[in-house]
Amino acid sequence: MASILLSFSLLFILHFSLSSAAIPTTLDGPFKPVTVPFDQSLRGFAVDLPDTDPRVQRRANGFEPEQISVSLSADYHSVWISWITGDYQIGHDIKPLNPETLKSVVRYGPQKYPLLHEATGNSLVYGQLYPFEGLQNYTSGIIHHVRLTGLEPDTLYYYRCGDPYIPSLSSIYHFRTMPSSGPQNYPGKIAIVGDLGLTYNTTTTISHVASNKPDLLLLVGDVTYANLYLTNGTGSDCYSCSFPQTPIHETYQPRWDYWGRFMENLISKVPIMVVEGNHEIEEQAENQTFVAYSSRFAFPSEESQSKSTFYYSFNAGGIHFIMLGAYVAYDQSADQYKWLERDLANVDRTLTPWLVATWHPPWYTSYRAHYREAECMRVAMEELLYSYRVDVVFNGHVHAYERSNRVYNYTLDPCAPLHITVGDGGNREKMAIQHADEPGNCPEPSSTPDKFMGGFCAANFTSGPAAGKFCWDRQPDYSAYRESSFGHGILEVKNATWALWTWYRNQDSEKVPGDQIYIVRQPNLCPTPRKVTKGWSDVR
Repeated sequence: MASILLSFSLLFILHFSLSSAAIPTTLDGPFKPVTVPFDQSLRGFAVDLPDTDPRVQRRANGFEPEQISVSLSADYHSVWISWITGDYQIGHDIKPLNPETLKSVVRYGPQKYPLLHEATGNSLVYGQLYPFEGLQNYTSGIIHHVRLTGLEPDTLYYYRCGDPYIPSLSSIYHFRTMPSSGPQNYPGKIAIVGDLGLTYNTTTTISHVASNKPDLLLLVGDVTYANLYLTNGTGSDCYSCSFPQTPIHETYQPRWDYWGRFMENLISKVPIMVVEGNHEIEEQAENQTFVAYSSRFAFPSEESQSKSTFYYSFNAGGIHFIMLGAYVAYDQSADQYKWLERDLANVDRTLTPWLVATWHPPWYTSYRAHYREAECMRVAMEELLYSYRVDVVFNGHVHAYERSNRVYNYTLDPCAPLHITVGDGGNREKMAIQHADEPGNCPEPSSTPDKFMGGFCAANFTSGPAAGKFCWDRQPDYSAYRESSFGHGILEVKNATWALWTWYRNQDSEKVPGDQIYIVRQPNLCPTPRKVTKGWSDVR
């Protein structure tokens, strides 16, 4: 098998050296750092879609389903269908809907007529509560999650959702399942976005994403930015500046509904997988957090042996995705770390050669915004991910684009992953444009605390070109390419060793790459641990 894969890879190299000579590969690296100068014409405020925009207004009548979406389960043979029925309420005197009054039913099948299969699921209502004078409370519509099972790989399925006994069913939608796991089986295109929000920049990003006809959408945190608004809907570019007296960091939850309505046209057909960002924390009464995030999306947590919506894994053909939580404990004694050990130990690289990890704040960024903010998470987890040869990491949080060289512990390493930041989806907080290596832009180390590790992990470098300093005095060697612009990325895995990464700018036409590279795995140079089917404690 190894000789066959090697021969195939050599043929692939020859083919693409002839047909795509202009596209670099990671085999050509490490690359000298490149910074694209900021285009001043892109500066300005990111303007929200108003609630009068027809794309965010409620079009459903009564208990007709709306905000319909598809999410993957842990493997190809299962997906989740989610939707909302009934309208939200916001005010001082609200009465939650009763989820038991409606059924959660999906009728589906490989043919549009008739839909021969039926699945049922569960429903819930959540609230965002602020028991303080002047602040309004919120209660959602009824949120439904139904898991479909027994599906065939790489197959188009049609479905309707709702309650057929009222009756109130949706129109007929469709989705395509992922390919089965295997070294030559991959979805065609995987769109990766971060820090979306709901601005006119967001609409351009999603329009460009849709034009690329993706098979899967990954959202690496910061979904709606509902926490930038008071409960009366008033927003601010600087929340703490405008509302310093609010007793709790309130949110305007209807923006979640606006976002779900806007995104439905895409994610009712293309599966979306989400991991939490800092804007999903949304603290409310009784110290509850992440309630909207955990309630509105379906996660394959149970299917991937996770106890949390904050971290989970799934397969998409020959790719194993690991979604990690940066805002929940991750040190070696934490449940997340123990789950990650088990999950990595059980990855079979003969079936899923590619290992992709995502979480929200980047470990490697050269921008001033959020510089080395996630250092504690890196210290806790990087060695584990490196030892299992993660191929590429995707992050958001920094509102710009940056692609690293292969890097481990700030050292260039041919067996380390690429780190790619795509926090440039289009939110109202605008782009990050300052770099930490520019004069006067290096933040104070005291600005990088981490409450999950109980202190500070970022310190001055002890070796290398930046020894004795907290920041480099030039673009770091680990940073291969950086540019401040809104956009999105597309990952196309070609075979067990080659994948094409393309980043697109919003201001360009939809098919013009802003940055492009072939990511090449080298399993002979960088062997991976053998698959283990027992618990981690049985391995050591």
